[in-house]
Amino acid sequence: MGILDGKQLLITGVLTDASIAFAVARLAQEEGAELILTGAGRGLSLTKRTAQKLPVKPEVLEFDVTSTEQADALREHLSAHWGNVDGALHAIGFAPEVCLGEDFMAPTWDDVAVAMQISAYSLKILAEVVAPLMDKGGSIVGLDFDARYAWPAYNWMGVAKAALESASRYLARTLGPDAIRVNLVAAGPIRTMAATSIPGFSEFEDAWEGRSPLGWNVNDPEPTARACVALLSDWFPATTGELVHVDGGYHAIGA
Repeated sequence: MGILDGKQLLITGVLTDASIAFAVARLAQEEGAELILTGAGRGLSLTKRTAQKLPVKPEVLEFDVTSTEQADALREHLSAHWGNVDGALHAIGFAPEVCLGEDFMAPTWDDVAVAMQISAYSLKILAEVVAPLMDKGGSIVGLDFDARYAWPAYNWMGVAKAALESASRYLARTLGPDAIRVNLVAAGPIRTMAATSIPGFSEFEDAWEGRSPLGWNVNDPEPTARACVALLSDWFPATTGELVHVDGGYHAIGA
């Protein structure tokens, strides 16, 4: 019997089998959950292909977080298919190329607006999809990269992550009376498709290698997946608005 036995979960962000979201989906199935995955745009075909690598092939639906119509359609499908949703994983983020790199001043507001909408505001959109279907309470978990600091090359994605962190706290406050928990997991650098598209990603790898007390493997999303699955389960019934670090202890070390 797994800790997610009988749970019905919506998982976003699965692109390849190196994705953190894929590791969460795989472990969630092993722990007894039934899943529906979502993908968007050109990534939808990747999601559908990667879904076949899971222990049980789940249904894959289109969900562009910038489309009100698709958000409404997803909610309606979940309501008709399941009736009740127990949890959701927010693994959604994107910023135009100009928002990353070393020139913080280069992006226009139009560029930054895209990063903020897809990487931060989307948490609220996901909550609008699943919260009305969480009749017995539930858990929304988002993937984060600690936004307390200014990182090399991360630039406006870092600003968007700071907004994501704030949004998660306000959602926790808003949805708490309905027994819905909202938490984030701040992972160390994992060599996913999204991460390796960040200019200077090797700087993150080098920093973590020497500073994390527990060490860190950039090719292993399993520790992060375990934290997400635990938060999606009933094992943290009184935890919300929290930022859980899964980074080998890097965040706690000054030098």
